[in-house]
Amino acid sequence: MQLKALIYFDELVRTNSMRAAAENLNVAPTAISRQIENLEEHFGAQLVERSNRGVKLTAAGELVAARAGRTLRELEHVQQLVDDLKGLQRGQVTIYANGAAVATLIAPVLAEFSLQYPMLRFSVVITTARGAIEALFSAEADIAVTLFAPEFAGVNVRMRREIVYDVILSARHPAASAKSLTLKELAAFPLALPDKSFAVRQAFDQLFAAAKLPLDPVFVTGALELLKELVLRDAAVTLLPALSVKRELDSGAMVAVPLIEKEAVRTPMELCTAPDRPLSFAAGKLVDFIERFMHSETT
Repeated sequence: MQLKALIYFDELVRTNSMRAAAENLNVAPTAISRQIENLEEHFGAQLVERSNRGVKLTAAGELVAARAGRTLRELEHVQQLVDDLKGLQRGQVTIYANGAAVATLIAPVLAEFSLQYPMLRFSVVITTARGAIEALFSAEADIAVTLFAPEFAGVNVRMRREIVYDVILSARHPAASAKSLTLKELAAFPLALPDKSFAVRQAFDQLFAAAKLPLDPVFVTGALELLKELVLRDAAVTLLPALSVKRELDSGAMVAVPLIEKEAVRTPMELCTAPDRPLSFAAGKLVDFIERFMHSETT
């Protein structure tokens, strides 16, 4: 069985079209068909069913597709390791993270790290915490960075740091000079919060429910930039890790006021890698950099 057959099959699975797969690979549709036939002959089973509406995988096709995708990703990883041995010091790093982790850590880290390693390329996929960890196991991700992640057996947690959510206000807000705030005081302000699909919002809901306080945000959005803009325009206050708004805090446009100790929302931020795959030069350097950044910003 040739590697080309797996590549063609993987592209067919991704596009669900002989013609689209052929265009993406810059070959004739007959070349795609011929390689699929080679795979079917190798496995002794029909892998796809063709129709006017495209192609449909058979049960055997589904099985091969899952393994083919992982195999090709593993081979790409091996190529990076070979390039590292040759001293190329370039490559692609794929990072999976849930949205809060991207805003809190990934964006500032990559902005600084890419200046040191301009030859490296980065792909950031925003997903759920569970999805980020699952991407490690399927070899889609080199690194996962999560907040509010469920526990997974077998994942390699390289670093864990506690993140605290503060009340984020405009510097002009009447409560901007407060040393701390209570949930009751917070509930009196117009709030901008993520929707209920976010784990942090679920934590806020539980916190307010335990205090028997209503939680009725004026604005609900998963977009960090909108949350920040609403705060800057004095339309609302929000709850975020201070790292998420470090630039605005440093400029004096916003302030971060902690909730009183017993009412604070905390979660671990975890930097994870796969337990069974060595990191490439690019991914290894980035992991080391993230570890140093997390240590410096949370101590």
